[in-house]
Amino acid sequence: MNQIQESHKINEAARQLESGHLVAFPTETVYGLGADAENPQAIQQIYAVKERPADHPVIVHLAPSAAIDYWAKNIPPEAYQLIAAFWPGPLTLILQRADHIPDTVSGGQNTIGLRCPSHPVAQALLRSFKDGKGGIAAPSANKFGHVSPTSAQHVLDEFAQEIQHGAIGPVLEGGQSEVGIESSILDLTRLVSHGPVLLRPGHISAQAIEQVLGVPVQFANTGADSSAPRASGTLDAHYAPNTPVITVASELFESTKTQLLAQKKHVATMYFSVPQSTIDLQKTFDLQMPKDVFGYAHRLYAALRQLDTVGAELILVEAPPMTAEWQGVNDRLSRAAFDSRFLLAQLLVANKV
Repeated sequence: MNQIQESHKINEAARQLESGHLVAFPTETVYGLGADAENPQAIQQIYAVKERPADHPVIVHLAPSAAIDYWAKNIPPEAYQLIAAFWPGPLTLILQRADHIPDTVSGGQNTIGLRCPSHPVAQALLRSFKDGKGGIAAPSANKFGHVSPTSAQHVLDEFAQEIQHGAIGPVLEGGQSEVGIESSILDLTRLVSHGPVLLRPGHISAQAIEQVLGVPVQFANTGADSSAPRASGTLDAHYAPNTPVITVASELFESTKTQLLAQKKHVATMYFSVPQSTIDLQKTFDLQMPKDVFGYAHRLYAALRQLDTVGAELILVEAPPMTAEWQGVNDRLSRAAFDSRFLLAQLLVANKV
């Protein structure tokens, strides 16, 4: 597609948003399903199409030139420090929602999640939409709880019927998402009582945020944080393919696979270290992942989607290192495997019986 055609398609998508329709578009993290953030009816269409609980917030995407104080109130200085350091980029800030912004974007809460994406197509869409002054509410463009899309084809596969029947308008092409997992979400609404709190880890680490703010970043899962705002992608079970996902430590990966194959289980595997042995490849589908965290994150969702199509009974994943830089990846894998966390023990016990 040449530049003129691409610009026309982006402008048409912006007009669709302004008319209350839904549009799918790329960001550097994953593809989003967007609606006018000031149109409650349009936002409700997102919830309906995604089959998303109405109390689960969505993130509002802004153009670089957008006025942050139009969307939020009582903005602390820390927010502007982080905006200067990381926007455009994969960091969402939770702030107090401005009174005139509908609470449909925040699941009924008095907070709002804001971010400025760096993907050129997302930025062009935001500049065209309401002359760059609007906000696009956009969770990931997939059914609620499913694996997030990192390509336009993933969106087309996920919402084939909705697109065919007009429930979703244009799907903008932007190539493979560079980051591959959703943005880091940082709560700044309780600085006095809690400090900055990382509600969802991502590409931008707690350490990077601490270097900018000069204070420790807390984590929402460290306990005593029942007052944390609800935020996108923070439910225990999320990002899951239809095939059950099981994660095991590196030292147990080969032996676990051997035991499962001995039970004649059709196993798909995802690993990052070199396999210690060659196992009957006719009964398994092996997918090697990059060893570096950025390469792994970039490929993670595409890999889960690929393995979900091979007809396996389960997806066995070699657990990545439990170090700080892998926190975002491990967060996504733990949520993808949450509903099947007891399955491995059940299978191995059944085999002994």
